[in-house]
Amino acid sequence: MTDTTTPEMNGESASPDRAAQLRKQVVDELIAEGTIVSAPVEAAMRKVRRELFAPSGNLDEIYHCYNGFVTKRDANGNAISSISAPQVQAHMLEQAEIVAGLKVLEIGSGGYNAALLAELVGPSGQVTTVDIDKDVTDRAGRQLAEAGYPQVNVVLADAEGGVPEHAPFDRILVTVGAWEVLPAWVAQLAEGGRLLVPLQVRGLSRTIAFERAEGCLVSRSSRLFGFVPMQGAGAHQGKQLVMRGGEVTLRFDDEFPVDATALEGVLNTPRVEIWTGSSIGRFELWADAHMWLASALPGFCRVVVDRKLDTGLISPPGRQSAASAVVAGGNFAYVTTRLADEENIEWGVHAFGPDAGELAEEVAELLRVWGLEHRGGPGPQFHVYPVGTPDDQLAEGRVIDKKHSRVTISWPQTAIAAAGQGVLQHPTE
Repeated sequence: MTDTTTPEMNGESASPDRAAQLRKQVVDELIAEGTIVSAPVEAAMRKVRRELFAPSGNLDEIYHCYNGFVTKRDANGNAISSISAPQVQAHMLEQAEIVAGLKVLEIGSGGYNAALLAELVGPSGQVTTVDIDKDVTDRAGRQLAEAGYPQVNVVLADAEGGVPEHAPFDRILVTVGAWEVLPAWVAQLAEGGRLLVPLQVRGLSRTIAFERAEGCLVSRSSRLFGFVPMQGAGAHQGKQLVMRGGEVTLRFDDEFPVDATALEGVLNTPRVEIWTGSSIGRFELWADAHMWLASALPGFCRVVVDRKLDTGLISPPGRQSAASAVVAGGNFAYVTTRLADEENIEWGVHAFGPDAGELAEEVAELLRVWGLEHRGGPGPQFHVYPVGTPDDQLAEGRVIDKKHSRVTISWPQTAIAAAGQGVLQHPTE
């Protein structure tokens, strides 16, 4: 499985020695940080030449450990196809626990990841990769053949329906951002199989490994990663509320939880600030804190500030331009931070509206609970049920209804009890 071609990369020759050096460096780094933990994933990532699947790129960009490489953009410049960052791919491969002889479906093609999968399943296994974009599948098929992996099935189709002609699959890896787990994926998953999907839940994306349970899928692990969004029938567009002439935008994953007119003028009210006394390490991952708020607050959303129009009214954490937020009635609040000491930052809440103080305190208390009961813990568990499943058959926790499924986010009962009920009456989702 070798290739003797030397593609030109922005005017510089893609030296095989230089590419090999960078490939070794990336794999060594991923082993050192604990992302790569198995010998098969290490061997696959050391062997497959990533540069063959991005011949127009710069080697340093292609082999950046934490950045993806965009291979196609739409007319507006948005990325619609990319090779995921090596860290992301290594993590998903480890999550999938792929062994020789398995049948694997990759949803969202590009070529490189399919080559890694082919190495993992070996000659006794089978890899199918599917994409809705003919440019992508044509390129992937050509590059896979040139790289020595002609046995990979490259399929042009809308992956909403899966790939029934090659089903069932022991592993299904979705490498595009998905708003929900589609019925065909569940139907085409073999008994004892595993489905990995970057699932968007309440506007937050998590790459989740699911396995079958009685009547549902249950998460076994999850991690924060972003992917280009799914196209075709499975595409999803959330709702946006633009405020202050575009300076501030509230983004909701589903429908608006309140009448938008209730928030008219809310940002003209005095800003209330509450500091929680609860801190987190400056370089500590805090993704679970946002998911905790998303599961606890019915009006959860994201607030985004246009830096070109920024007046300083909204102050997201650090240098970020977005923050977790919530609306309740005619009130709005968001999470921010400030430096506590050289090693830690403190959670804070800014709020606007007639009951801003009450809403800010509610969010602050939830952050305190997360710090006491979830910081450093295993995080939430996700269940995916068929649409129409009765409430009494769902796991406890926040229920999110989607077109084809019902998703629950569950946390330990002790934390739910500690959080209590919100001080404001929120509408039921």
